[in-house]
Amino acid sequence: MPVVTPGSTDEVAEVMRDAAARKLTVVPTGRGTKLGWGLPVDPDLHVDLSGMGKVLDHQAGDLIVDVQAGVRLSDLQQTVGAAEQRLLVDETVPGATIGGTVATNASGPRRLVAGTARDLLIGVTVVRADGVVARAGGRVVKNVAGYDLGKLMVGSFGTLAVVTEAVFRLHPVPEARRWVGVDVDTAERAHDVTHAVVHSQLVPAAVEVEWPAEGGGTVVVEIAGRSEGVARRVRDLEEILGGATVADVEPATWSSYPWTSGSTGLKLTCVLSGLRDVLTVAREVGAHVRGSSGAGVLYAALEDADAVPGALARLREVCARHEGTVVVVDAPSEVKRAVDVWGPIPALDLMRRVKQQFDPDHRLSPGRFVGGL
Repeated sequence: MPVVTPGSTDEVAEVMRDAAARKLTVVPTGRGTKLGWGLPVDPDLHVDLSGMGKVLDHQAGDLIVDVQAGVRLSDLQQTVGAAEQRLLVDETVPGATIGGTVATNASGPRRLVAGTARDLLIGVTVVRADGVVARAGGRVVKNVAGYDLGKLMVGSFGTLAVVTEAVFRLHPVPEARRWVGVDVDTAERAHDVTHAVVHSQLVPAAVEVEWPAEGGGTVVVEIAGRSEGVARRVRDLEEILGGATVADVEPATWSSYPWTSGSTGLKLTCVLSGLRDVLTVAREVGAHVRGSSGAGVLYAALEDADAVPGALARLREVCARHEGTVVVVDAPSEVKRAVDVWGPIPALDLMRRVKQQFDPDHRLSPGRFVGGL
């Protein structure tokens, strides 16, 4: 399959104009860490953005960074980290790029406080399917002109336009961080611990649950801030949880997804009050769960491909009861053919109209997103 590797927004625009003239379908890619997400696509052309790997501007005094889409998230963190700053987006897959993170709206347990890329994005540059360059937002946090364009791009799986540059709001690196973990032997205990932490006055930076398909699990809480305050809050948290352990480094599996190559990965959402029921059903269907229990966003792995349809139906039922959804994020092709990857989408008609406005010929990542978009 042909691959082109542009080095700038102008070069991407040139590629897209040529593709439009030749009526080629196109999939924008970064490092390929999430290329298997969504429904399979066999395009005429891959536009590889890994050659666009520059941090264009870092205004440390304003807590703003402007980056190209091909920049690795880890490299960005290293660059802004020199100024004791960070982008509060977890690297959920090693090697993930800014473009891929924006396109899939990937997030980890720190979304509890900072939200996702959608909440931190203040400016964006995109190239439309016809090669026209569009920009929205700016480099000032209070500048919200055109901000909706950025929100549309986040989580669109490359079906609306090619994101080439992004401007983000940064946060200072906290003076101290500690991770407090407690073992949980039942779904009810995991539920109660999560609620106790989230509803306390301790202001956790993140809460992540690890709930294997069998055996006991853990709930880990990140406490961050000034050293004196962190020490005090950790002591208070130990009193609330009882039997907790405290670490100076995050767990090895922190913010990563529980699935491996060949297994089926799911994203589950629910309101916080439904956590017990969701974890209970996940255990019953043999799913390994890890995720931001404090934000009601969980990720699950299923190893038995034959069991996926039945497990998916049960998980969708329990998540729907608690105002959530279940999406098949990644899976073998035979699994994706056997199930409804996205599930019910109430706003599908609106999404189709947006797609028609941005890409009327359906040439960008055709069929990858919900409803065949």
